[in-house]
Amino acid sequence: MRTDLHRHLDTPLAAVRNLGILAHVDAGKTTLTERILYLTGSTHKRGEVHDGTTVTDFDPQERDRGITIFAAAVSCTWDAHRINLIDTPGHVDFSDEVARSLRVLDGAVAVFDAVAGVEPQSEAVWRQADRYGVPRIAFVNKLDRAGADLDTAVESIRERLHPAPLVVQLPIGSETGFTGVVDLPRMRSLVWPEGRDTVEEGPVPEALRDAAEGRRRQLEEAVAELHPGALEEFCAQGTLSARTLTAALRDLTRSGDGVVVLCGSAYRNRGIEPLLDAVVAYLPSPLDVPAVRGTRDGGEQERFADPAAPFAALAFKVNGTATGRLTYLRVYSGTIGKGETVWDSGTGRTERVGRILRVQADRHAPLERAVAGDIVAVVGLKSARAGSTLCAPGAPLVLEPPTVADPVVSVAVEAVGSAEAEQLVSALTRLVEEDPSLVVRTDPETGQLVLSGMGELHLEVAVEKIRLAHGLDVRVGRPRVAYRETVVRGVSGLVHRHVKQDGGAGEFAHVVLDVQPLEDVPGDGGGATRFEFRSTVVGGRVPQEYVRALEAGCRDALADGPLGGHPVTGVRVVLTDGATHPKDSSERAFRTAGRFALREALRACAMVLLEPVADVTVTVPDDAVGGVLGDLAARRGQVSGSVARAGVVVISATVPLVELFGYATRLRSRTRGRGVFTARPAGYAPAPSTASTGTAAR
Repeated sequence: MRTDLHRHLDTPLAAVRNLGILAHVDAGKTTLTERILYLTGSTHKRGEVHDGTTVTDFDPQERDRGITIFAAAVSCTWDAHRINLIDTPGHVDFSDEVARSLRVLDGAVAVFDAVAGVEPQSEAVWRQADRYGVPRIAFVNKLDRAGADLDTAVESIRERLHPAPLVVQLPIGSETGFTGVVDLPRMRSLVWPEGRDTVEEGPVPEALRDAAEGRRRQLEEAVAELHPGALEEFCAQGTLSARTLTAALRDLTRSGDGVVVLCGSAYRNRGIEPLLDAVVAYLPSPLDVPAVRGTRDGGEQERFADPAAPFAALAFKVNGTATGRLTYLRVYSGTIGKGETVWDSGTGRTERVGRILRVQADRHAPLERAVAGDIVAVVGLKSARAGSTLCAPGAPLVLEPPTVADPVVSVAVEAVGSAEAEQLVSALTRLVEEDPSLVVRTDPETGQLVLSGMGELHLEVAVEKIRLAHGLDVRVGRPRVAYRETVVRGVSGLVHRHVKQDGGAGEFAHVVLDVQPLEDVPGDGGGATRFEFRSTVVGGRVPQEYVRALEAGCRDALADGPLGGHPVTGVRVVLTDGATHPKDSSERAFRTAGRFALREALRACAMVLLEPVADVTVTVPDDAVGGVLGDLAARRGQVSGSVARAGVVVISATVPLVELFGYATRLRSRTRGRGVFTARPAGYAPAPSTASTGTAAR
């Protein structure tokens, strides 16, 4: 059914569906999105991923790599309903982009490969949708492939994802002979003849009637077990009417107690129309989801999806384009018109909305206003970030922002020429603004710009974006690891005499020092430079101002230790004796004496190199535990425990930071993409004598 998007800008809220397309890489998300746009009349030519002609994969990197990298929003209409759709990435490195989209969606279509079933990233995005309470329907794609089997795919959904799969279709034909489906709720056939874009409706084929009746009976029994109203009718009449079955399926989908399963082949344009019908029938409108909750003046407040209520929206994506900065919004309540002023709860500033746009991937249609339930982009906001709440200035509210995962992989970046260094900083700032899962910092000890993200591919895409968008030549390397040095056995009674005579006033300072290890401070972890200084000199032999200067000189000496020039930590220095000269002693002389005396003492002490370590939590399927434990041991990891949970094992370990570079890719390789890990700094630990003291390269 072809319709014109622009005729339905004022669609009632009950006829709006905000949904995302979720799946593992190569399950067919983008192809499905393309077919939806084509069938709804939003495009007039079917785009293909392999040709680089899709609407939603419009970025050059997406077309070159053949994968979705950035979540793309599009709008279309079907059966007088407006569908705001977001095609999300399927690669694990871009899962944060999926999470930001799920935060603002009311429903989702989870796409599964009919051959592979539930794949690792399918499972990950399903869990993300669980976390945000997003109702889903399932579409088993690629039924035309060799080895495709709907029942096997459904069983993997049952086993791996643990919902109650409610299969509402029976395939007609298999593999290359797949031509259509039997619609079980209405007991009719839907067939897509070869070479035609339209579906033909008819009676259930005689050869499939017994199988269809058996599947329909299984569906009724499964629904009756889960839905009290359906159970009542089933017990009274022994069957369920199509109307009762549809209503029960809608209730179960929206409550999350069941997931409706459909099937088809997006590439061959089969199964798209009934999927769109299911989106309209089963997934919620903005009126069907709970009111959004936010905080105001320390208390909690609800905002309902009412165009007449005070305006409240959440920014979930920021994108810089050649024509301006686009801020993507989900409007939860109220109405906003172009030229109006909004309050940004993140910055505490008011800003003016210059333009409002209906987004069609990289194309935009201007709107006069946006109302509750809309997903739009606005131009003119200068400081809003992903996660910012925008609201009416007279009715402030702060909505919960999307969660941002901690980055796990880092690289050092630098401009090839000194003239481009400032441009690189500006480009990185803009990059982080657009993608909150990226973090940029300057290493205070190495001076390197360090870019951190969710994986090697994530960082590779980010660096390539700088090169393409800003025309900068960027060098990428591993960041240097910030080692430390510490004392394990000290010295006592070290005597240092500083005397300088070069004509005029001289310098004189005589000190006796004890240098010992400093006990660990609970909770410090060795991350900060720990130094303690005190004096036991009595009788005024060393005036207090000279003692303070001596301490400053000792702190100067901590900047570079004797093992490799790394900062020294964990040292206690005690001034036990000293002497001064009535004319030549000064604060400068004692500061110089302190610097040289401690350097000399450290060379006499037994020193050890410290390396940064991280507490790592690794979640892996139980069939991959052995390989992961062996790999952690090879990386000098100290395993502290493991816990088994529902088919996975959670391993806790402490691992040197230098050994974690490249670990994300290695873990995914060992676990077929199903393993994930988190890491947080845990201070410093002694490094082996063979550890590198220069860079993270192994």
